[in-house]
Amino acid sequence: MNLKTIALCAALLGPLMATTAHAERLKDLASIGGVRQNQLSGYGLVVGLDGTGDQTTQTPFTVQSIMAMLQQKGVSLPAGTQLQLKNVAAVMVTSSLPAFAQPGQTIDVTVSSMGNAKSLRGGTLLMTPLQGADGQVYAMAQGNVLVGGAGASGGGAQVQVNQLSVGRISSGGTVERAVASNLGADNQVKLELNTTDFATASRVVEAVNDKFGPGIATALDGRVIRVRVPSSSDQRVSFLGILEGLDVRPAEAAAKIILNARTGSVVMNRAVTLEPCAIAHGNLSVSIGADMQVSQPPAGSLGSTVVTKNPQVSVKKDTGKVIMLNGGVSLAEVVKAMNAIGATPQDLLAILQALKAAGSLRAELEII
Repeated sequence: MNLKTIALCAALLGPLMATTAHAERLKDLASIGGVRQNQLSGYGLVVGLDGTGDQTTQTPFTVQSIMAMLQQKGVSLPAGTQLQLKNVAAVMVTSSLPAFAQPGQTIDVTVSSMGNAKSLRGGTLLMTPLQGADGQVYAMAQGNVLVGGAGASGGGAQVQVNQLSVGRISSGGTVERAVASNLGADNQVKLELNTTDFATASRVVEAVNDKFGPGIATALDGRVIRVRVPSSSDQRVSFLGILEGLDVRPAEAAAKIILNARTGSVVMNRAVTLEPCAIAHGNLSVSIGADMQVSQPPAGSLGSTVVTKNPQVSVKKDTGKVIMLNGGVSLAEVVKAMNAIGATPQDLLAILQALKAAGSLRAELEII
């Protein structure tokens, strides 16, 4: 997308965005404190690979894991046994335990190779305990690994599509332990806004109190809102369902510009404005080359053919333009002005940085 397209979109959407922001559901603006996912991880083995497993000479931990597993199964190997297996891979298994998950429920798991396995395609994950941050086992994972990629090799040529060393098992984990929840302790819950904003917090309190009565909601700061809830669990669930469906008009976001110096991407919201300023833009290009010429002596002479290099240097300077911007211009006018002076996204990075340094840019500038 070039700057002309961006300018057109900004010009068309500008009048619509200038109107009052639409109300959003409270569940889209905030989350309930304590209602969250918990990350799980475990170390396991994938077997049944078609010669694409770890090279055991370079991944000793795979051999150690296999020997430990065999000993647990009652299989004793002679001392000094050197295993040379190609159909086994050591993997890390990761998943997320949803809020209020109960024993017996299933979750999806992701299987990622740790060693130098070429592919996990067609493999089976052996029973793997998944632990939380506290070291407790909360789920067990096992099943056939589904790999979305594909690859083939032969005669020194190799073709690969997508990633072969990561797979997924749908419903491959079974919850074994529930996470204790104190939702509704002391007959209150805390709403946590996704973004700290005092105006939005105040509007949430106003909307909740208008719906359920005065004093039900109290803002603790610009992010956390305390809400009184019924003592009965059944009434509390019904209350929270209605609470999440409330419509709240969030405050307008602060003016901000995101610059990606690696890709040249520039993203800005409609609150970005400028103080009165003048912008000059011009391009200077230098081209350096060499023209090879052959000098051929006349026939019958004693001279020899000589190849000479004729260097060529040219400097081209495009006509610069100066654009005057009045104070308080909107996003559409800013982008239109950048396009008028022929600025590319990379040029826009430098121009916006200069405007910020000059104090003419009314926005927070973030470079990623």
